Amino acid sequence: MARKVFYSFHYKPDNWRASQVRNIGVLEGNEPTSDNGWETITKGGDAAIQKWIDSQMSGRPCAVVLIGTDTANRKWINYEIIKAWNDKKGVFGIYVHYLMDSQKRQSLKGSNPFDFITFGPSGPKLSTVVKVYEPPFLDSTQVYAYIQKNIGNWVETAIAQRALH
Repeated sequence: MARKVFYSFHYKPDNWRASQVRNIGVLEGNEPTSDNGWETITKGGDAAIQKWIDSQMSGRPCAVVLIGTDTANRKWINYEIIKAWNDKKGVFGIYVHYLMDSQKRQSLKGSNPFDFITFGPSGPKLSTVVKVYEPPFLDSTQVYAYIQKNIGNWVETAIAQRALH
């Protein structure tokens, strides 16, 4: 049976890229939400969004942050990372900027989202512990194949790494 994971990503620009990673089939991801579904959730305010995220993370031992151009330091991305870490889940990131979107466009590489989260008010950055993978290709097809080949091992590594901290 495939491992269950939670995918964290910036919805509007990276939904198409995230769906490509979800469809790899090696892992069982959280159910995608439609634009209308997300609008309904967000109309409920911060409490509704937090409740939805919490329910989606439940029972999943790992959070995979799909990093696009503007993923880093977003309110809900930060919440998902912190929640996953505090819940002792494996956490890691994958740069997805070279996967094509629905318009067949790639995007610019974004910042590492784990650089914006620290252990305590003045502690080290989470990026000192959490791994981020950057496929070594520029071609979308090669990037996809690289993620497909490695994502299962990355999840297991993140879960094992988290057990050490």
